[in-house]
Amino acid sequence: MVATTNHQIRLAAHPVGFPSPNDFSAAEEPIPVLGDGQMLCRTIYLSLDPYMRGRMNQGPSYAPGVQIGETMGGGTVSQVIESNLDSYQTGDFVLTANGWQEYALSDGVGVRKLDPEVAPISTALGVLGMPGHTAFCGLLDLGKPKSGETVVVSAASGAVGAVVGQIAKIQGCRVVGIAGAQKKCDYVTSELGFDACVSHRVDDLPKTLGNACPDGIDVYFENVGGKVFEAVLPLLNTFSRVPICGRIANYNDTGPSEAPNLVPKLMGLTLVRRITLRGFIIFDHTDREPDFLRDVSAWIRDGSLKYREDVVDGLENAVSAFQGLLRGENFGKLLVRVSNDPTR
Repeated sequence: MVATTNHQIRLAAHPVGFPSPNDFSAAEEPIPVLGDGQMLCRTIYLSLDPYMRGRMNQGPSYAPGVQIGETMGGGTVSQVIESNLDSYQTGDFVLTANGWQEYALSDGVGVRKLDPEVAPISTALGVLGMPGHTAFCGLLDLGKPKSGETVVVSAASGAVGAVVGQIAKIQGCRVVGIAGAQKKCDYVTSELGFDACVSHRVDDLPKTLGNACPDGIDVYFENVGGKVFEAVLPLLNTFSRVPICGRIANYNDTGPSEAPNLVPKLMGLTLVRRITLRGFIIFDHTDREPDFLRDVSAWIRDGSLKYREDVVDGLENAVSAFQGLLRGENFGKLLVRVSNDPTR
Protein backbone atom coordinates (compact mmCIF):
# COMPACT_ATOMS: atom_id res chain seq x y z
CA MET A 1 0.00 0.00 0.00
CA VAL A 2 1.36 3.42 -0.98
CA ALA A 3 1.78 5.82 1.96
CA THR A 4 -0.31 8.99 1.89
CA THR A 5 0.62 10.56 5.24
CA ASN A 6 3.75 12.47 6.14
CA HIS A 7 4.60 12.17 9.83
CA GLN A 8 6.55 15.08 11.32
CA ILE A 9 7.92 16.31 14.62
CA ARG A 10 7.51 20.03 15.18
CA LEU A 11 8.73 22.51 17.77
CA ALA A 12 5.85 23.22 20.15
CA ALA A 13 7.67 25.57 22.55
CA HIS A 14 11.09 27.13 22.97
CA PRO A 15 12.75 24.97 25.64
CA VAL A 16 13.74 26.55 28.93
CA GLY A 17 16.72 24.58 30.13
CA PHE A 18 16.74 20.92 29.20
CA PRO A 19 14.24 20.13 26.40
CA SER A 20 11.15 18.22 27.50
CA PRO A 21 8.79 16.09 25.39
CA ASN A 22 6.23 18.90 25.75
CA ASP A 23 8.51 21.16 23.70
CA PHE A 24 7.74 19.00 20.65
CA SER A 25 4.59 17.82 18.93
CA ALA A 26 3.85 15.02 16.52
CA ALA A 27 1.99 16.07 13.39
CA GLU A 28 0.56 14.51 10.26
CA GLU A 29 -0.12 16.05 6.88
CA PRO A 30 -0.57 14.70 3.35
CA ILE A 31 2.61 13.79 1.51
CA PRO A 32 3.52 16.91 -0.52
CA VAL A 33 2.58 16.98 -4.20
CA LEU A 34 5.45 17.08 -6.65
CA GLY A 35 5.76 20.22 -8.78
CA ASP A 36 7.92 21.32 -11.69
CA GLY A 37 11.63 21.42 -10.88
CA GLN A 38 11.20 19.33 -7.76
CA MET A 39 11.77 15.84 -6.46
CA LEU A 40 9.98 14.00 -3.66
CA CYS A 41 12.30 12.35 -1.15
CA ARG A 42 11.62 9.72 1.49
CA THR A 43 13.77 10.05 4.61
CA ILE A 44 15.83 7.00 5.50
CA TYR A 45 18.17 8.43 8.14
CA LEU A 46 17.83 11.57 10.26
CA SER A 47 20.92 13.04 11.90
CA LEU A 48 20.66 14.22 15.52
CA ASP A 49 23.36 16.73 16.49
CA PRO A 50 24.09 18.96 19.51
CA TYR A 51 23.79 22.17 17.45
CA MET A 52 20.04 21.54 17.20
CA ARG A 53 19.61 22.63 20.82
CA GLY A 54 20.72 26.15 19.94
CA ARG A 55 18.37 26.26 16.96
CA MET A 56 15.44 25.80 19.36
CA ASN A 57 16.16 29.04 21.21
CA GLN A 58 14.71 32.45 20.52
CA GLY A 59 17.07 35.18 19.38
CA PRO A 60 19.72 35.55 16.69
CA SER A 61 22.37 32.93 16.02
CA TYR A 62 24.64 31.86 13.18
CA ALA A 63 21.69 30.10 11.51
CA PRO A 64 17.93 30.74 11.52
CA GLY A 65 16.16 29.25 14.52
CA VAL A 66 13.20 26.89 14.39
CA GLN A 67 9.95 28.75 15.00
CA ILE A 68 7.01 27.45 16.99
CA GLY A 69 4.95 25.12 14.80
CA GLU A 70 7.76 24.48 12.32
CA THR A 71 9.17 21.06 11.57
CA MET A 72 12.47 20.54 13.34
CA GLY A 73 15.38 20.95 10.95
CA GLY A 74 18.17 18.47 10.42
CA GLY A 75 20.34 16.64 7.94
CA THR A 76 18.90 13.56 6.28
CA VAL A 77 19.78 10.78 3.90
CA SER A 78 16.83 10.13 1.63
CA GLN A 79 15.75 8.21 -1.44
CA VAL A 80 14.14 9.91 -4.42
CA ILE A 81 10.57 8.65 -4.84
CA GLU A 82 9.58 10.83 -7.78
CA SER A 83 11.55 13.41 -9.74
CA ASN A 84 10.97 16.25 -12.16
CA LEU A 85 14.68 17.10 -12.11
CA ASP A 86 16.96 15.89 -14.89
CA SER A 87 19.86 15.36 -12.46
CA TYR A 88 17.97 13.03 -10.13
CA GLN A 89 16.12 9.84 -10.91
CA THR A 90 13.68 7.73 -8.95
CA GLY A 91 15.69 5.45 -6.67
CA ASP A 92 18.67 7.79 -6.23
CA PHE A 93 20.07 8.21 -2.72
CA VAL A 94 20.73 11.79 -1.68
CA LEU A 95 22.09 13.84 1.20
CA THR A 96 19.40 16.40 2.03
CA ALA A 97 18.18 18.62 4.86
CA ASN A 98 14.59 17.46 5.13
CA GLY A 99 14.39 17.66 8.92
CA TRP A 100 12.35 15.58 11.32
CA GLN A 101 9.81 14.18 8.88
CA GLU A 102 9.24 11.22 6.58
CA TYR A 103 8.84 13.00 3.23
CA ALA A 104 9.91 16.32 1.75
CA LEU A 105 10.20 18.12 -1.57
CA SER A 106 13.54 19.40 -2.85
CA ASP A 107 14.61 21.55 -5.77
CA GLY A 108 18.05 19.92 -5.71
CA VAL A 109 19.87 22.95 -4.32
CA GLY A 110 22.43 21.88 -1.72
CA VAL A 111 21.74 18.20 -2.37
CA ARG A 112 24.53 15.66 -2.86
CA LYS A 113 23.98 12.36 -4.66
CA LEU A 114 25.27 9.31 -2.79
CA ASP A 115 26.74 6.09 -4.15
CA PRO A 116 26.11 3.14 -1.79
CA GLU A 117 28.87 1.23 -3.57
CA VAL A 118 31.43 3.77 -2.35
CA ALA A 119 30.34 4.00 1.29
CA PRO A 120 27.26 3.14 3.38
CA ILE A 121 24.74 5.91 2.83
CA SER A 122 24.45 6.58 6.58
CA THR A 123 28.06 7.82 6.65
CA ALA A 124 26.99 10.94 4.72
CA LEU A 125 25.56 12.19 8.02
CA GLY A 126 28.58 11.24 10.10
CA VAL A 127 32.15 10.44 9.29
CA LEU A 128 31.70 11.50 5.62
CA GLY A 129 29.27 14.28 6.44
CA MET A 130 29.02 17.44 8.49
CA PRO A 131 30.61 16.00 11.68
CA GLY A 132 33.59 14.57 9.80
CA HIS A 133 33.99 17.76 7.77
CA THR A 134 33.90 19.76 11.02
CA ALA A 135 36.60 17.59 12.56
CA PHE A 136 38.79 17.76 9.45
CA CYS A 137 38.70 21.55 9.05
CA GLY A 138 38.67 22.39 12.73
CA LEU A 139 41.74 20.34 13.50
CA LEU A 140 43.83 20.80 10.36
CA ASP A 141 42.97 24.38 9.40
CA LEU A 142 42.58 25.92 12.86
CA GLY A 143 44.40 23.56 15.20
CA LYS A 144 47.33 23.14 12.80
CA PRO A 145 48.80 20.14 14.64
CA LYS A 146 52.48 19.30 14.25
CA SER A 147 54.03 15.89 14.63
CA GLY A 148 55.01 15.24 18.24
CA GLU A 149 52.56 17.73 19.74
CA THR A 150 49.91 16.82 22.29
CA VAL A 151 46.34 17.12 21.04
CA VAL A 152 43.43 16.87 23.48
CA VAL A 153 39.84 16.47 22.31
CA SER A 154 36.69 16.50 24.43
CA ALA A 155 33.63 14.37 23.66
CA ALA A 156 36.25 12.04 22.27
CA SER A 157 33.95 9.15 21.32
CA GLY A 158 31.42 11.38 19.59
CA ALA A 159 30.87 11.95 15.90
CA VAL A 160 33.30 14.89 15.74
CA GLY A 161 35.73 14.06 18.52
CA ALA A 162 36.47 10.53 17.35
CA VAL A 163 37.47 11.80 13.91
CA VAL A 164 39.55 14.65 15.36
CA GLY A 165 41.60 12.27 17.46
CA GLN A 166 42.24 9.81 14.66
CA ILE A 167 43.31 12.53 12.23
CA ALA A 168 45.65 13.89 14.90
CA LYS A 169 47.20 10.42 15.20
CA ILE A 170 47.62 10.31 11.42
CA GLN A 171 49.47 13.64 11.73
CA GLY A 172 51.91 12.05 14.21
CA CYS A 173 50.56 13.65 17.39
CA ARG A 174 50.11 12.31 20.88
CA VAL A 175 46.35 12.25 21.42
CA VAL A 176 44.45 12.39 24.70
CA GLY A 177 40.67 12.12 24.75
CA ILE A 178 38.16 13.25 27.34
CA ALA A 179 34.88 11.30 27.52
CA GLY A 180 32.24 10.25 30.02
CA ALA A 181 31.56 6.56 30.57
CA GLN A 182 34.59 4.32 31.00
CA LYS A 183 33.46 2.17 28.07
CA LYS A 184 33.82 5.24 25.86
CA CYS A 185 37.33 5.89 27.17
CA ASP A 186 38.25 2.27 26.55
CA TYR A 187 36.85 2.47 23.02
CA VAL A 188 38.89 5.50 21.95
CA THR A 189 42.13 3.98 23.24
CA SER A 190 41.66 0.33 22.24
CA GLU A 191 39.72 0.80 18.99
CA LEU A 192 40.60 4.28 17.75
CA GLY A 193 44.23 4.35 18.85
CA PHE A 194 44.24 7.37 21.19
CA ASP A 195 47.23 7.36 23.52
CA ALA A 196 45.09 8.01 26.59
CA CYS A 197 41.55 8.96 27.55
CA VAL A 198 40.30 10.56 30.76
CA SER A 199 36.76 10.38 32.08
CA HIS A 200 35.35 13.76 33.03
CA ARG A 201 33.52 11.94 35.84
CA VAL A 202 36.66 11.30 37.88
CA ASP A 203 36.93 13.01 41.27
CA ASP A 204 39.91 15.18 40.37
CA LEU A 205 39.74 15.91 36.64
CA PRO A 206 42.46 18.63 36.58
CA LYS A 207 44.99 16.32 38.26
CA THR A 208 44.04 13.27 36.18
CA LEU A 209 44.22 15.23 32.94
CA GLY A 210 47.52 16.78 33.97
CA ASN A 211 48.97 13.32 34.56
CA ALA A 212 47.83 12.30 31.06
CA CYS A 213 49.44 15.42 29.54
CA PRO A 214 52.88 15.69 31.20
CA ASP A 215 54.13 18.01 28.44
CA GLY A 216 51.05 20.22 28.47
CA ILE A 217 48.55 20.69 25.64
CA ASP A 218 49.41 22.14 22.23
CA VAL A 219 46.00 21.78 20.58
CA TYR A 220 42.70 21.50 22.42
CA PHE A 221 39.64 20.75 20.30
CA GLU A 222 36.72 22.09 22.31
CA ASN A 223 33.37 20.34 22.11
CA VAL A 224 32.16 20.59 25.69
CA GLY A 225 33.10 23.67 27.74
CA GLY A 226 32.21 23.77 31.44
CA LYS A 227 34.41 21.95 33.91
CA VAL A 228 36.27 20.22 31.09
CA PHE A 229 37.59 23.51 29.75
CA GLU A 230 38.40 24.61 33.30
CA ALA A 231 40.65 21.54 33.64
CA VAL A 232 42.28 22.12 30.25
CA LEU A 233 43.00 25.83 30.60
CA PRO A 234 46.01 25.70 32.96
CA LEU A 235 47.64 23.01 30.79
CA LEU A 236 47.63 24.99 27.55
CA ASN A 237 51.17 25.56 26.29
CA THR A 238 52.69 28.70 24.86
CA PHE A 239 51.41 29.20 21.31
CA SER A 240 48.73 26.54 21.80
CA ARG A 241 45.64 26.57 19.57
CA VAL A 242 42.02 26.03 20.66
CA PRO A 243 39.45 25.44 17.91
CA ILE A 244 36.05 25.99 19.55
CA CYS A 245 33.51 23.70 17.93
CA GLY A 246 30.88 23.37 20.66
CA ARG A 247 30.09 23.76 24.34
CA ILE A 248 27.43 21.16 25.04
CA ALA A 249 27.88 21.51 28.81
CA ASN A 250 26.27 24.96 28.58
CA TYR A 251 23.57 24.46 25.96
CA ASN A 252 20.77 24.12 28.52
CA ASP A 253 21.84 26.95 30.82
CA THR A 254 19.04 29.34 31.75
CA GLY A 255 21.20 32.06 33.28
CA PRO A 256 24.73 33.00 34.29
CA SER A 257 26.81 30.20 35.76
CA GLU A 258 27.40 30.11 39.51
CA ALA A 259 30.95 28.86 38.87
CA PRO A 260 33.88 31.22 39.52
CA ASN A 261 34.51 33.84 36.83
CA LEU A 262 37.38 32.47 34.74
CA VAL A 263 37.47 35.34 32.25
CA PRO A 264 40.40 37.15 33.94
CA LYS A 265 42.40 33.92 34.11
CA LEU A 266 41.56 33.08 30.51
CA MET A 267 42.53 36.53 29.29
CA GLY A 268 45.75 36.49 31.30
CA LEU A 269 46.88 33.09 30.06
CA THR A 270 45.86 33.93 26.49
CA LEU A 271 48.09 36.99 26.63
CA VAL A 272 51.09 35.54 28.43
CA ARG A 273 51.12 32.20 26.57
CA ARG A 274 50.00 33.69 23.23
CA ILE A 275 47.14 31.21 22.97
CA THR A 276 44.90 31.27 19.91
CA LEU A 277 41.21 30.62 20.57
CA ARG A 278 39.09 30.44 17.44
CA GLY A 279 35.41 29.71 17.12
CA PHE A 280 34.29 28.26 13.81
CA ILE A 281 31.19 27.14 11.96
CA ILE A 282 31.51 24.59 9.19
CA PHE A 283 29.48 26.85 6.85
CA ASP A 284 32.66 28.90 6.50
CA HIS A 285 34.66 25.95 5.15
CA THR A 286 32.57 24.59 2.29
CA ASP A 287 35.51 25.06 -0.07
CA ARG A 288 37.34 22.31 1.80
CA GLU A 289 34.66 19.67 1.25
CA PRO A 290 36.37 18.00 -1.75
CA ASP A 291 39.65 17.71 0.20
CA PHE A 292 37.78 16.35 3.22
CA LEU A 293 35.90 13.72 1.22
CA ARG A 294 39.04 12.65 -0.63
CA ASP A 295 41.28 12.32 2.43
CA VAL A 296 38.83 10.87 4.94
CA SER A 297 37.50 8.36 2.40
CA ALA A 298 41.06 7.21 1.76
CA TRP A 299 41.79 6.89 5.48
CA ILE A 300 38.65 4.80 5.97
CA ARG A 301 39.62 2.53 3.08
CA ASP A 302 43.15 1.93 4.35
CA GLY A 303 41.97 1.37 7.93
CA SER A 304 43.58 4.50 9.40
CA LEU A 305 40.21 5.89 10.46
CA LYS A 306 37.29 4.04 12.02
CA TYR A 307 33.78 5.15 12.85
CA ARG A 308 30.86 4.07 14.98
CA GLU A 309 27.14 4.76 14.55
CA ASP A 310 24.39 4.69 17.17
CA VAL A 311 21.13 4.04 15.32
CA VAL A 312 17.67 4.48 16.88
CA ASP A 313 14.66 3.15 14.98
CA GLY A 314 11.55 5.22 14.38
CA LEU A 315 10.86 8.93 13.99
CA GLU A 316 8.64 8.70 17.08
CA ASN A 317 11.80 8.07 19.12
CA ALA A 318 13.68 11.14 17.88
CA VAL A 319 12.83 13.32 20.88
CA SER A 320 13.99 10.82 23.49
CA ALA A 321 17.10 10.08 21.44
CA PHE A 322 17.88 13.80 21.26
CA GLN A 323 17.49 14.10 25.01
CA GLY A 324 19.92 11.21 25.38
CA LEU A 325 22.38 12.98 23.10
CA LEU A 326 22.38 16.03 25.38
CA ARG A 327 23.01 13.73 28.35
CA GLY A 328 25.89 12.00 26.58
CA GLU A 329 24.08 8.67 26.37
CA ASN A 330 24.79 8.02 22.69
CA PHE A 331 27.85 6.02 21.71
CA GLY A 332 29.03 7.17 18.29
CA LYS A 333 27.25 9.20 15.61
CA LEU A 334 23.55 9.35 16.55
CA LEU A 335 21.07 8.59 13.76
CA VAL A 336 17.36 7.90 13.61
CA ARG A 337 16.38 5.28 11.04
CA VAL A 338 13.10 6.78 9.83
CA SER A 339 12.40 4.13 7.18
CA ASN A 340 13.98 1.00 5.76
CA ASP A 341 17.46 1.28 4.26
CA PRO A 342 17.23 -0.71 1.01
CA THR A 343 21.03 -0.81 0.71
CA ARG A 344 21.38 -3.03 3.78
